[in-house]
Parts: sequence; structure tokens; C-alpha cells
Amino acid sequence: MTGAEMGVSPQRRALVVGLLLSVAAIAFEAIAVVTAMPAAADDLGNLDLYAWAFTAMVIGQLFAIVAAGRASDRFGPRAPLVVGFIVFAFGLVLAGAAPSMAVLVLGRFVQGLGGGTMNLAVMVVVARLFAGHARAVLMTWMSVAWMLPAFVGPVVAAWLATTFSWHWVFFSVLPLMALGGGLILGPLLRAELAPVPREADRTHGDVRVLASGLLVAVGAALLQLAGQQPGIVWVAVVGLGALVVGLPVLLPAGYRPGGSGLAATVNVRALVTGAFFGAETFLTLMLVRAEHLDLRDAGLVLTIGSIGWTAGSWLQSRRWLQLRRDRIITVGAAATALGLAAVALAAWLPGQLLWAVMVGWVIGGFGMGLQVASTSLVVMELSPPSDLGHNTSALQVGEALGSSVVAGLAGTIFVLLNADQNRAFGTLFVAMVAVAVIGLVFSLRIGVVRNHSVDNISTSR
Repeated sequence: MTGAEMGVSPQRRALVVGLLLSVAAIAFEAIAVVTAMPAAADDLGNLDLYAWAFTAMVIGQLFAIVAAGRASDRFGPRAPLVVGFIVFAFGLVLAGAAPSMAVLVLGRFVQGLGGGTMNLAVMVVVARLFAGHARAVLMTWMSVAWMLPAFVGPVVAAWLATTFSWHWVFFSVLPLMALGGGLILGPLLRAELAPVPREADRTHGDVRVLASGLLVAVGAALLQLAGQQPGIVWVAVVGLGALVVGLPVLLPAGYRPGGSGLAATVNVRALVTGAFFGAETFLTLMLVRAEHLDLRDAGLVLTIGSIGWTAGSWLQSRRWLQLRRDRIITVGAAATALGLAAVALAAWLPGQLLWAVMVGWVIGGFGMGLQVASTSLVVMELSPPSDLGHNTSALQVGEALGSSVVAGLAGTIFVLLNADQNRAFGTLFVAMVAVAVIGLVFSLRIGVVRNHSVDNISTSR
């Protein structure tokens, strides 16, 4: 697709390419780590920290998203994007050089700080510089940039881990980050991204918002810790208290748990994405330990599943798709739940239904491709310019919190039932299906949201 068709001026093409490369770099790291973590766990030991290697990044994202959203509203998205680049690169170096699982978890946390800042700033840049169909198409290309590494990432990660070591899975991302950053910097400085004046400061003072972000991040960490150490109930109580105090400040104005519009959109993103991420966290481990695949073949299963996500991302921006945005989200949530159900069935019958894992992962990925892009577009559609950073932050906070808590739930189930691995894998995947179904129910509460990808076509269906 040409820049003209996307609505991208020649002056902004380098910016778009740089943003896409940066998204691809983060995506490669995310998918490659899923593939390489079994090798890292074998090398470093301490399997009890396995889930933390994933959720530590998400917990870092929680605070970073809040801080970046506030900074983007106050000062524009330039500075958050640059800071995110630097911090994410440092996290790659720290994780790549990790001599122990604890240091690897710390490196992943730092990556979360950088990646969360980058992701939020990228979404604000897209929302500020592009509109209508061009925005929807660019979101498709963002999804493609996220998913393309999934086709090569698992195989490349397996090759790096077996030929050299798992450390190089992290180091290999640095050149792509450098290239993307080099393309972005010049156009970013010239773009019209000044802060938008607010009519009223409805998101509270900076200190309160940042403190709330910290409370939510700490609360998510404490809940996971309590889940894996059932004897320390007080930790769970403190974690829940931190979430109860901190979370309301970070959500869209007027948020109610059972509300419609933005509230329901945030709920869907948190639950459905959380369920998929929780399943993905343990999918490679299940394929290696229960299905007895090697890292390369397990990576290929992830690659095959990426076809679905790419197809869903492409489909949601088609002009001929005569569905409202809210209904696209519902279809996506239903497909994700169905795909995870197929994986759960295979987990209970190890060695018999590998094909169901592959088919289920394609279907689940298809649903995610529809849902992730569409929930972002709904937030852009329903947010006034002055609240765009805060509401985008709320959506991503919901996603990060959902991913952290649900992956933590999966980790808790695995630790508690690890004596019987088949039972552990089967139970945790069933739990992920249940979470996705709850997200599907919330999708019915979003309400009517037009699909601006269509061109003078009715979307009343």
C-alpha cells in the first residue's frame, strides 16, 4: 500500500516506517522470549520465577503507561517516545547479560518500563497525526508490524538459543531499535505534537496520578506473589487494597465496572487480552514438556498461530466489512474464547490433539487481531483530544493489569498443581477460557460505535 493510500505525506513516511520498525522490535522481543524462556529456565534454574519473567515486564508497563499518558497530555508525546526507546534498550542489555533468573526478571521489568512508555506514546502520535480511514489503516500496519516478527521470531529465537545462547535473543533486538529510532527522531521533532490545552483537569494532579500508577503496579505484583505463596494472605489483602485505591484514578472519567462505552471497552481489552497472554505465557512450556516438541517446533506452532492475528488485523480495516466497531470487538472476543477452548481441550489430552493447539491458536489470534485494533480505535473515537492521552493510558493500563493478573493466575495454578503437569496445564488453560468468556460478555455493553474504515457504507448491521 502506498503512502498516498494511507494518507501519509512524504514528510511523514520516515516517521511511519520508524514507528513500524520500533513496534516490530518490541514484538520480536516479546515473541522471541516466549520461545526462548524454556532454555533460559534450564540454564538459570528457579522455575518458580518462570511466570515472573513475563509478568514483571507487564508490571513495569503498568506504571510506565500511566506516566507516559500523563506526560503526553501535558507535554506532547515526543519526550515519552524518546525516553521509552532508551529505557527499553537498557532493559534488553540487562536481560541479555543476566547471570540468574532474578536478574532476568529485573531486566524484563526495565523492558516493561521502556516498552510501556513507547507503546503509549506511539498510540498518541498515531491519534494526533492521522484520522479516519488513514488511522484505521495505520493501525492495521501497526498490527502487521507486531505480527510479522511472530512468523520469523520463534524460529530465529530457537536458532539463537540453540546455536549461541538464549542471551542473544535479547541482544539481537538492539540493531532494529537503533534503526527505528534513527528514522523517527528527525520527523518527530518537526511534527505538530504540541500539548493540547485541557478545559479542566479531570484526571487529578500529576503526583496523585503517578502515585496511583505505582500503587496499581505494586498491587499487581503483590497479588501474584500471594497467589504463589498461599500462606501469606495479608499480602493479597494489601495488593487488593492498593488496586482499590489506585485504579479509579487511572480509569476514564465516569468509569463504572458494568458501564458502557469506554468503560466496557477497557474491560474487554483487559480480560480478553489477559486471557490470551496468560495462555501464551505457558503455551511453549506445555508444547515442550507435555507434547515433547523441541524449541524449534514449538516456535513453529506460535508462528502458525500468528497467521490468525494478521488476518484479523487486516480484516478489521476493510472498507467492505459492514460491521460496527463494537460488533467487530464482540466477534473478536468470541473467536479468542473459542480458540483458547481448543487449546484447553488439547492440554487435557497430551500427545493426542496437537492439531487442535495449532487450529485453536490461529482462531484465537484471529480474534485478537480484530479486538486489539478495534478497542484502540473505539477509545480514539470516544475521547476528546484533551483526554486522549489519559484514556489511551487507561486502555493500556487495563490491558497490562489484565495480562499481569491473569498470567499471575495461570502461574499460580501451575505452581500449585505442578506435581501433575497435565492437570496443571489443563486447568490453567480452562481458566483462561473462562476469563475470555467474561470479556465477551462485557463486549455486549460497549454500545453503538461507527466503523470509520468504511467509505459511505452503512454499518447498521
